[in-house]
Amino acid sequence: MAFDSEEIRKRQLRRKQERQRREKQRLQQRRQLIIALLAAAIVLALCGVVILAVKWSSSPKEPQATESTTPTVTEPVEAQTVINIAFGGDVNITDKVVASGLSGDSYDYTNVFMDVVPALAGADAAVLNFEGNLCGAPYGTQSTSAPPELVKALKAAGVDLLQVANSCAINNGLLGLADTLDGIREAGMEPVGANANDEELEKTKGFTLMSIHGVKVAFVAFTKSVGSLGLPEGSEDRVNLLYKDYTSTYQEVDTEGITKLLDAVALEKPDVTIALLHWGSEYNSQVSDSQKQIVELMQEEGVDAIIGTHSHYLQEVQYNEQTGALVAYSLGDFIGDADKSGTGYSMILELEIIKDNRTGTAKITSYDYTPIYTLTPEAEGESMRLIRIREAIANYEANGLEKVSDAAYTAMKSALSKIEARAEP
Repeated sequence: MAFDSEEIRKRQLRRKQERQRREKQRLQQRRQLIIALLAAAIVLALCGVVILAVKWSSSPKEPQATESTTPTVTEPVEAQTVINIAFGGDVNITDKVVASGLSGDSYDYTNVFMDVVPALAGADAAVLNFEGNLCGAPYGTQSTSAPPELVKALKAAGVDLLQVANSCAINNGLLGLADTLDGIREAGMEPVGANANDEELEKTKGFTLMSIHGVKVAFVAFTKSVGSLGLPEGSEDRVNLLYKDYTSTYQEVDTEGITKLLDAVALEKPDVTIALLHWGSEYNSQVSDSQKQIVELMQEEGVDAIIGTHSHYLQEVQYNEQTGALVAYSLGDFIGDADKSGTGYSMILELEIIKDNRTGTAKITSYDYTPIYTLTPEAEGESMRLIRIREAIANYEANGLEKVSDAAYTAMKSALSKIEARAEP
């Protein structure tokens, strides 16, 4: 079953029309420049004729030959390039999440993600944190292994990049990590934050570069830990880590390791650098001193945006309009069990990035967000699915078809006010 959303087609059409408008404007500027250059050439030619005439009439000498100059028409560069990147939180691989796509003897997650497709595929790129593995059956909480149909559905919904530097990275060992990376690539997406072997690390250098309409964006991902596990000796660089004491207290920030990787990113001269951080404490909204230390370090090293996950709660977004620096401490759960208060709602954060093509500088100029809600089954035969809160509320109040229940409507109204308080502090 393929995704088919009228709204996403409209949104993509608007983006296409905007690019066409810019291209038309660029062509008009080019024509105006050519006309101006030709006019200038005609004026120069006339001036040359007048000068020659004056010289001819005032001097008995043979007139000297003059060199004619042909104006060079330079292709004008479009003044700005505007791109939008969407970010969601944790994709938690649990029994409930796996079961949400169960269809007979197989899996189909199309309906689970259908309603949030406009917020993902409508952006120029979309990024999530994949907190699980792709290691085959058995699927669910104990193994944290997901059916391949789940990541294929994420790709079909518009996701381009999956963070794998998180607490589930090596739940199934280094071989499981390698299988997960392969599975993500087979689904048509790119993983970021971990590598299967030395050859892959040498190739990726520990980060992922994307060219989005000519804007070079570097994505780098780190995690506070790999669960309660430790990386085998000699394989410590398989997963990008934030702390030296990643198996215990998370107090000793790995300043050297973080700086080394960000220096490697800087050598590629990206227009924008975005760090995806799996950090903080689960089911806790407090920001630790070490997190603040990491923010300061990364911003000093040229990171433009920090997108956090792991706490399962939506936390505050901080944005400096003057510098363009943005920190979202946690986007909460993109999808999870939603069985704990505060974990059933989240948002998809969209960053607008504008590159000045004349100066070569780029900046995060604004952000927007789509509040989302995990609708859990209320009757037999229903399955978990993600919905956009504002649209669902509007549909309920208009008594539209397939409106949510009274209980879900009340819960979403409450969730929306909490999301707005965190997204617009």
